[in-house]
Parts: sequence; structure tokens; C-alpha cells
Amino acid sequence: MSTATASIDNRGKTRPATPEPVLGERAFGLLCLTMAAVLVLHSPHLPWWLSVLLAVALAARWWQRHRHGGRIPWWLRLPLTLALPLAVVGTYGTLFGRLPGCALAVGLLVLKTLESERPRDVRTGIAFACFVLMCALLFSQSLGITIAVMLALVPALSCLRALQPGQAATPAWWRDFSPVLKVLALAIPLALAAFVFLPRLDSPLWGAGGSNGTGLTGISNHMSPGDFTQLLIDDSPAFRISFKGAVPPPAERYFRGPVLWWFDGRTWSGNLLPPSRSHRQPPETMEYAGPVYRYTVTMEPSHQHWLFTLDTPLDAPQGAHLSASRTVIRDKPVNQLLRYQASSAVRHVLAPRLDRRERYLGLELPVGFDPRARTLAESWRKKYAANDMAIVQAALRLFHDGGFRYTLTPPPLGHNSIDDFLFSTKAGFCEHYASAFTFLMRAAGIPARVVTGYQGGYWNKLGDYLLVRQSDAHAWSEVWLQGRGWVREDPTAAVRPSRVTLGAAAAAGNSDVWYQRGWLQALRNHWDIVDHWWDQGVIGFNALRQRGLLTPFGVRQTSTTLLLLALAGSIIILMVLAGAFALVPRRHGNAMDAGMALLRQRLARVGVARRPSEGPVHFFARAARTLPHESQRLEALGEAWVRLRYAQVSPTPESVRAFCRAVRDFRPRRVVK
Repeated sequence: MSTATASIDNRGKTRPATPEPVLGERAFGLLCLTMAAVLVLHSPHLPWWLSVLLAVALAARWWQRHRHGGRIPWWLRLPLTLALPLAVVGTYGTLFGRLPGCALAVGLLVLKTLESERPRDVRTGIAFACFVLMCALLFSQSLGITIAVMLALVPALSCLRALQPGQAATPAWWRDFSPVLKVLALAIPLALAAFVFLPRLDSPLWGAGGSNGTGLTGISNHMSPGDFTQLLIDDSPAFRISFKGAVPPPAERYFRGPVLWWFDGRTWSGNLLPPSRSHRQPPETMEYAGPVYRYTVTMEPSHQHWLFTLDTPLDAPQGAHLSASRTVIRDKPVNQLLRYQASSAVRHVLAPRLDRRERYLGLELPVGFDPRARTLAESWRKKYAANDMAIVQAALRLFHDGGFRYTLTPPPLGHNSIDDFLFSTKAGFCEHYASAFTFLMRAAGIPARVVTGYQGGYWNKLGDYLLVRQSDAHAWSEVWLQGRGWVREDPTAAVRPSRVTLGAAAAAGNSDVWYQRGWLQALRNHWDIVDHWWDQGVIGFNALRQRGLLTPFGVRQTSTTLLLLALAGSIIILMVLAGAFALVPRRHGNAMDAGMALLRQRLARVGVARRPSEGPVHFFARAARTLPHESQRLEALGEAWVRLRYAQVSPTPESVRAFCRAVRDFRPRRVVK
């Protein structure tokens, strides 16, 4: 069903309604390409089945219109529209929130193409698509995603340009992107001026927190066998560290996170006190010697309260404090990129005296679990008597010589998980070994606890910083020895020493992870410096850094008024430059003028000279009356000239060449009376 518009002339009479033009095939193709770009950008956080169904629906709609034309019948569109929100509610339990909202928006955009047959339908869909494209930045603001969003705007703007009158289809569809890319390039200076000088808020207008309580870094205050499986094959950055002075060797690159005390037979849990109450517990005393490392950490959002520091921290940065187990706890969760400074000593004596409460917590084990492991530990105690260090060495020899193997795909464990691992499967990764080792130490009467965090990292020489990825997540144990305090013991290193130097996936020989293979991993590590600069210069450009923007020019603190004045001045300068650029004669404009001059010259030869006060429409109309045998060609040339000159901002090179070619072929003859 076509739509029609009616108008009223200057005499008050209603003119006949004219139908709105049907959407051209080129514009519809660009619309589908825009929707496909939106779907690709959001597919990483959409349910896989929804992404597949929407992709199939979009491809089917393009094929249907390309072959048959017309919109999809309403009796098919209606059930699809009703099924979409039901599917979203069935998946997420609600229509509100970041994930369900984006899923609903992307689905509605694809369904909009089922009825898009008129230019106004396309304009509505493109406007909404641009909004949904921006929503992709709620999930990630990395350089790659930002560039992808910018490139996805190209087919959207090209589609709007294709709706303008007089836009002829180019021989190659990708040439439609050239004018849009030029416009986007010209818009970059204005975007930079707005980014730098537009006053920023101290906090965002809305929160972009995760939908659950699990931090994006994957490190939580509990650990069960298998929790780290997906984390160890995730190569996204966790944090970056710039050291002031010496850099610790690989064997000392342990980054402390939550300390886990409680064990229920399967899961280790940490301090569940909120940050406000954890202030009441003073940190364990520490006596240190040797070098002190001072460094700056740039941490990715985790939506958790703990900050990662080189083991073991001496102090806490501003807005955070040390817990009783010397984990750095921040008062507020890390919901955006965070930079903080810290200092650590890797050679120390932590808690040289253990109080009664900590000794009890360090020896507690659940009743009725893992009898074989308990028997083994008790045999060590009988054999080595009071020599705790000999018991520790016996456990490490067990992992080294007992046929254990390091793998990221271990078999499942049963009710007695420690017994199953020690005496049956003998396969696992860091959390399996740290859990079993800590259990054995407690069963032998040695206080022990599990520490989670990260180990290793890639040293970027060009950027002079250490990159720690999610795949560097690690778990180790701490045992308390008389006169030495809490001592770090890494049973995973006893099984596979390369874990300390190569990382989890490489140590496991995980060739199935394609992005962690040789040259590609090296390329990604080198590319990370670009992401680091992006995080520092763009993502990290907050209100505090903006207020110090003019410090090099003698302004101690930039006020909001001064920022607005700078923004206004930048806009004025850019407008002047844009105006000067617009006044520069264009090659296409010169070609059009040359073609028009040739046409006027040839018409003058046959007695049709253009009068000084005569406009182009009247000139072509008079020429057609004077030369009735050339009236059709003159009318076509007049329509082409008006369309190129007045119906669009910048005519395409193909249309200009077509006009000039038609002028050269036009050779009028004088009318003989």
C-alpha cells in the first residue's frame, strides 16, 4: 500500500495527493548493510541463537526484495514482532537493562527492514540504527570497537545520501562511500574540539555496570575447580603496570588479589565483609628487606572492590585500604578505567607471629571430606615430626613426581574433589593444585590459605610497561612457617615450571586457542601499545585531567567558563576554515560550468542567446519553444542541469560526466522558416 501526500496551493485549494516514491534497490541494499553492521557489532554480547535468527531474517528479507519486491505481509510481521520481546524476557527475565535492552533494540531494527519500502521508513530505521551503534560503546570503549562503530556509520550515512533527489546509482556500490568518508574526515577536527573542551562531569550520567556480580577480570572472592577455565583462554587485558626504576624478574611477578580462607569441600571463599567493615581489621604486620618496587597500575573495569598489586603491597593508594590479609580493597567498585600508584616488597616476613584466630582459620577443614588426602597428610606429619618445611617439600615432590599433568581441560571431580584429583584424575591447572596443596597442608597441621590473582605478563619494550592479560590469572598457596611467617608456595610451578614464564595457555600446549598461537600472539602483544595509548589519552581523559589541560600555559586550573570559551573559539575557527574550503572552486563545478558554457555557445549560434535576467529554467523552456525539433533533448538537459546544480550539495562525478557528455553530443540546427 503506497503512501500519498497532499499540499495546499497559494489559493487555498488542495492539490492532488502524490504517492511517496518507492525505495530504490541501492538504498535498500545500504539499509540492509547498515543493519548487518549493527548486528555484527552487538553479536558478541547477544545470545548466539538470536544473532543467527536475526542474520537469517535479514538475509531472507534482502533476497525477497531483490527477487520479488514489496514488503513482508503483516500476518508474518506481527507474530515476529510479538515473539521478539517474549524471547528477550525468556532469556534475561526482563526487558530492562543493558543486555536485554540492546537485544530488543537490535531485533526491532532487523524487523524494521521487513516493512521498509518508503524513504521515510528508511530514515527512521537509520536514525535508530545510529543510536544502537552508539550503545555498543557501553560494552567496550576500546580503539577497535570505536573504529568499528565509526565505520558502521559509513553505510548508514551513504543510505541517507542515496535518498536525496538526483543521486544516480554508481557502477560500483562501494563508491557511494567515498563522499561519506570525506564528510567524516572533515568532521574529525570538530569532534576533537568537542572531546577536549566540552566540560566533563565527574561521574557518568548513567552506570554501565555488569549484569551480575562477577568482575570482568574474572577474579572473585571464591574459587572452585573449573572456575578459571574460560578465564585462562581470555586474552583481553586485565591491567598494565609501569615501573619506576627496576622491573621484577618473571619469577617474582605475582600480583596479589583476594585471599581465600574458608573451604566447604569444593569451594574456597574469601573475606565476605563489605569494604566499610573491613577497615576495622588491621593488616598483617610485615618486615621487609631488599628492593621496594614502585609502580603505576592502569586497571580495566572489573566492577569489584579489590585492586591488584605486586605481592606483597606496603600501602594502599588513595581511596583504598589494606585488608587483614594485605589485599588492597577500594572503597568503590572499579566501574571504569582506573590508574593508581602502589609500592611492594617481594622479600619480606609477613605476619611473623600468628594469633589464635588466624591459626584456627588456617587449619580449619570441613568434616567428612577427602579421607585419603587426610591420611596422606597425617603420614607426612608422623614421618617428619615437627619439620614443617619437610612436609611442604614432600607435597611439592608429590606434584612433581606423582604423574600429574597441567591442562586447561581437566576431567570433572566428584564429591571428594581433593581425593579425586590427587589419586584419580591427576590433571588440572592452578586452582586444582593450589586447592589440593592447601588442603594437604592444613590436614598436616600447617596453617595455609589460597591466594588468587595474576602471575607473569608480557613486557612491552616500546611502551615500557608490563601487560597482564586475563589469561595470566593464577592461584597459589601461602603456608605459615615459624620464623618466616606466610611463605608463598606455588604447587603449579612444581608440575609445570613453564607456567611461570610462558603463561597458562602456552604451558598447557593449548593449540586450540587460535589467537594465542606464536606470531599472532606476538602481534597482539605489540598492538597492545596502541590500546594502551588509547586508554591513557582518550578513555582516561576525565574531568580531573581536563581541569589541568591548560597547566602548561600557566593556568593552574581550567574553569568551566574557560573551557566553554575555548570550545566556542575552536568552533568559530573551524567554521571559518570550512567556509573557506567550501568557496574553493571544485573540479566538478568547473566541469559543469564548462559544459553549460559550451551549451550556451552552441545555442547562441542558432539564435537562442541567454538573456542577462533569464534563469536556467526559463532559458531552457524558451530554447525548447524556439527549437521544437530539439525540445526533448533540451528539456532533458535542463532537468539534468537543475538537478546537478540545485537538488544536491555535491553531485557525483558520474552524473557530471554524463551531463558534459550529453552537451558535447548536442549539436542543434538552426530553424529554417
